[in-house]
Amino acid sequence: MIAKKTNLSAHDAASIPRGDNYSVGIAVAEWNPTITNALLEAAVSTLEINGVKKENIRIDYVPGTFELSFAAKLMLNDDSLDAIIVLGCVIQGETRHFDFICQGISQGITDLNIEGKKPVIFGVLTTGTMQQALDRAGGKHGNKGDEAAVTALKMIKFNKSILRY
Repeated sequence: MIAKKTNLSAHDAASIPRGDNYSVGIAVAEWNPTITNALLEAAVSTLEINGVKKENIRIDYVPGTFELSFAAKLMLNDDSLDAIIVLGCVIQGETRHFDFICQGISQGITDLNIEGKKPVIFGVLTTGTMQQALDRAGGKHGNKGDEAAVTALKMIKFNKSILRY
């Protein structure tokens, strides 16, 4: 449970690696664009603030959150990219559709991380209401896009350090 008035996107700036030589792909779901565009804007801003050049950020759109696994799999074939971030939003409805989409994207991204040689970062909101999504897309609980970008920078650094061995 998220504590009230907690900004989950607070970071220690000194712990974020510089991304001056990094290249990041971002796959964004078009569904729930108010949310996904806010996630994208925060992710790009955080990457740029931390040194990733604008020309080293590739953005691709897919219709919905379920399609993000496929997009990430294809983007992993781009040798110029050091990591992939997937951004989406699934809001609970009255049917089990929510459960199937959330399970599918979670498992899909997990599988890509297990099989791949580059990190795929999970920046997908799975919320009960639109208000909860707004709160996590730049509202009182921070922005999951920002968190995903920080995670990408940290995982690229980690991956590069492991590959040196």
